[in-house]
Amino acid sequence: MAVPPQLKAIHHHYRTALEHDERDPVVSYYCRLYAMQTGMKLDSKTPECRKFLMKLMDQLETMKKDLSTNESISQEIVGNAHIENYALKLFLYADNEDRSGRFHKNMIKSFYTSSLLLDVLSVFGELSEENLQHRKYARWKATYIHNCLKSGETPQAGPIGMDGEAYDDNFGLEVGGPSQPQPSSSVNLADQGPPSVPPANFNTIQVPPGSHAPANTPADLPHPAAEPVKPVPVPRTVPAAEPLPLTINQPGDVHLTPEDFTRAQKYCKYAGSALQYEDVSAAVQNLQKALKLLTTGKE
Repeated sequence: MAVPPQLKAIHHHYRTALEHDERDPVVSYYCRLYAMQTGMKLDSKTPECRKFLMKLMDQLETMKKDLSTNESISQEIVGNAHIENYALKLFLYADNEDRSGRFHKNMIKSFYTSSLLLDVLSVFGELSEENLQHRKYARWKATYIHNCLKSGETPQAGPIGMDGEAYDDNFGLEVGGPSQPQPSSSVNLADQGPPSVPPANFNTIQVPPGSHAPANTPADLPHPAAEPVKPVPVPRTVPAAEPLPLTINQPGDVHLTPEDFTRAQKYCKYAGSALQYEDVSAAVQNLQKALKLLTTGKE
């Protein structure tokens, strides 16, 4: 099913969905959902666009039924955590490769795909400031490194200023600012394989729940060519935590704002994500923050 030209902005998100149909159906589902929601805003009246969007809706309905027992589909908070963790894993892998001066197609693709998945997070609500920074940095880095390799230059490793951002249209981005030289080169996105193939050590990368570290993330992830990575064991002891109030206020004693509920949901989301990685300490801390907020109205 080809994406109509009028919906070019969602082309890469839809392609990412197709590539994850077998690899990670949850990622595939939410990429389609983002493509459908964004496509409706772009053009839902042109016959070819309407036909494409209707087929996309049918696919989403089928997937929702097939994945009805998957909590990442039935519970948005869990789905949000799943997509965010997937995006951050790709980001941390690419960031480490970048800082280590290892510039290659999989790193470029990981940077760019992480930015696409951070776009997808908008189906759950507004992106946090941290994720907005992640998205901007990852997308710019992917374009910068791609353009450098294409022009035969050696990219500058690690965080650098983003002055004169030039988003290469090969990535489906708006072109703006002074662009880098674009002579013919053997480096071409068409030859670089699928844009969202996780790196070899993808499943061993551990993302701390709620962690946000775009430009200054410590480079501590292994190179995929190195020996198989052994996840760092997590201490099973629960650390001493801030004591909770002896009496828990009953509903009605505390006035909670919609923002309070949103923050409490995020703490619960981070706790659930921590349990996926058997990080007891982080899970307990985030659950306590949520409980304190719900019972006292304060963080």
